[in-house]
Amino acid sequence: MTVYATVDSPLGELLLVGEESVTAPGGTALASLSVPGQKGATVVQEGWRHDPEAFEEIAGQLRAYFAGELTRFSVEYAERSGGSTEFQRRVWRALEDIPYGETVTYGQIAERIGSAGAGIRAVGTAIGRNPLLVVRPCHRVIGADGALRGYAGGLERKERLLGLEGALVS
Repeated sequence: MTVYATVDSPLGELLLVGEESVTAPGGTALASLSVPGQKGATVVQEGWRHDPEAFEEIAGQLRAYFAGELTRFSVEYAERSGGSTEFQRRVWRALEDIPYGETVTYGQIAERIGSAGAGIRAVGTAIGRNPLLVVRPCHRVIGADGALRGYAGGLERKERLLGLEGALVS
């Protein structure tokens, strides 16, 4: 059963979508976190159940993060059926290793997953398909020249998140 809820944030109303947890019976594994106007954002589907209580833990972590009190999320992620490739999952795991308050380049991510050189463009595409904005920190990836590059939630939100983390590039 797919459940969803919305949570207010400094980025606007976040849409949280989840599935029943496989590791914690009765819990919720996060499948998607979208911001308003996000490119490729998840849209609530018929048959999904609105269940804010299912997201109490992640909502609390998000509040703590936006208050500057949390630097790493502890969230179970749901694997959406047929929604990602092994390459994308490798890129997304690399994103999870970027420390709070730090940035890396697309090229550095490509190197970390063994796809340097021509793989940089593919890494950028995979990052752009990250379904878990904020909690899987794709906002911490910047251009080789230090400039803020694409962010599905918009560059203004990317800048805001990096500012919150004290990682704004000069």
